[in-house]
Amino acid sequence: MAVPKRRMSRANSRSRRSQWKADNPALQEVKVNGVPQRLPRRLVKAVQAGILDLDRR
Repeated sequence: MAVPKRRMSRANSRSRRSQWKADNPALQEVKVNGVPQRLPRRLVKAVQAGILDLDRR
């Protein structure tokens, strides 16, 4: 793990953190009970297997 040699100022660390942005998940179109749904890829198998219920969202 990288360890900083010197302490970073509060302004520098906060400005570095403010540049980080989360991306929207890529959605994939899947038919669930004949109805097309747009889901993140990581949830497609769970919905198809019946583990995750979309009606409770």
